[in-house]
Amino acid sequence: MKLYANLFGQGKPFLILHGFLGMGDNWKTLGKKIAEKGFQVHLIDQRNHGRSPHNDEFSYELMAKDLKVYCEENNLNNVILLGHSMGGKTAMLFAVKFPELLDKLLVADIGPKYYPLHHQDILDGLGSLDFETLDSRGAVDKELEKYVPDPGVRMFLLKNLYWKNKGELGLRLNLKALVENAHEIGVALPEAYSYQGTTLFLKGERSNYIEEDDIVKVKKQFVNSTFREISGAGHWLHAENPTDFLTEVLGFVKN
Repeated sequence: MKLYANLFGQGKPFLILHGFLGMGDNWKTLGKKIAEKGFQVHLIDQRNHGRSPHNDEFSYELMAKDLKVYCEENNLNNVILLGHSMGGKTAMLFAVKFPELLDKLLVADIGPKYYPLHHQDILDGLGSLDFETLDSRGAVDKELEKYVPDPGVRMFLLKNLYWKNKGELGLRLNLKALVENAHEIGVALPEAYSYQGTTLFLKGERSNYIEEDDIVKVKKQFVNSTFREISGAGHWLHAENPTDFLTEVLGFVKN
């Protein structure tokens, strides 16, 4: 599968993978700031998200292979890889499967453990959207509010809106495939898998995705890993405290 990506800057390749229901564009502001420090930043849309191809099949195994193909097609090696949430799971599996392509790994607010499905309200809300009657961003937002009361989450989801045709809105993501394969989002990285390379785990202070008890288990699989907490931030730590997030990222990759 040929993945879509936005590129910024010149230098060492720095690949960024978005989370579930997101896209590379979510990282544009931070990506440009990273590029200014001497990196070629690749904001990648994973399969069934953003402008990348749609496919009925969806799993971390497939997304890790997609990323390997992307690296081969673009002659990328010794890359820095940052993944957030679902993208972090893809990044961890990629590191285990293809360590020869990686220099450093960064994982934002996700661990290798199993996570129960907790996106059902969002998926129901997106599934309720009838674009034959909803003809503006405001109308879509109002419909989504019935399922997703948090305005920040809705703003994130509304980035998927685009004009398919004149007067006809649509979603860039492949909602059908994501709903049918939603159980794949939380699957654990098999405990037998381990990665020896340099890894930074970033967690939001107000997020419960990585608990204190998880850190010991993570270090068994990612033996050369360190942890940093982003103050005042929840799961969307890069958006909620971008200043500290960027400082930690650059400190790690420049070290």
